[in-house]
Amino acid sequence: MIKNVFLLTVFFISSNCFAQFHEVGLFLGGSNYIGDIGTDRYIDPNSPAIGLLYKWNVTNRYSLRGGFTLTKLVETEYNNSDINRFNRSYKVDNSIQEALVGIEVNFKEFNLHDADFNFTPYFFYGISYFRYEQYFITPTGPFSPPTYNNYGKDEKIAVPFTLGVKLNPNPLFIIGFELGARYTLTDNLDGSNPENEYANELGYKFGNVANNDWYIFMGFTISFTFGDLPCYCKE
Repeated sequence: MIKNVFLLTVFFISSNCFAQFHEVGLFLGGSNYIGDIGTDRYIDPNSPAIGLLYKWNVTNRYSLRGGFTLTKLVETEYNNSDINRFNRSYKVDNSIQEALVGIEVNFKEFNLHDADFNFTPYFFYGISYFRYEQYFITPTGPFSPPTYNNYGKDEKIAVPFTLGVKLNPNPLFIIGFELGARYTLTDNLDGSNPENEYANELGYKFGNVANNDWYIFMGFTISFTFGDLPCYCKE
């Protein structure tokens, strides 16, 4: 994945001229987690998320994008159609700090300095690096809540994919709305598959240990443009 992103980045940069247009802005929205705890709703943002983003617009169709996002994944099993999960009543409460980089592709030409109203759908893919809390759950009796045992922070890689739509009311700023999914390379955002020797010896694993966890972002972006106007010319 890293190699493919790098090769595509080099291709887009080398095939276009060097005058570029830049964006810096904010992401404001919500997040939710998908895994072995909680409901069966895949898109259910229930916790605030905030982030910074930067885009280097190589052409009016392709941009290199980076960003940093903070959120907390929160989930309970009290509002659940699965009676087994409802009776279990576990919860997720995990802080996420994510940095990502990748390529944003517009479905149609999007001229940032066009005086007329302009919009386009787009998608983004790349690679992200995130930090989270590791813990395992100690089950107790039927009338006692479980114990959540934190054993430190860890860092993992995730594969992000985002769909969105954006518009520029004027050449100075751009507004967007997007929905992004992260496929993580861990199955322990929720404590269900701990990478801990003590927890593994006691058998504190549950759920589908063959499937990794996901988290979702949904919200708005606003970015401000600066730098030289792009020439968008071919060699």
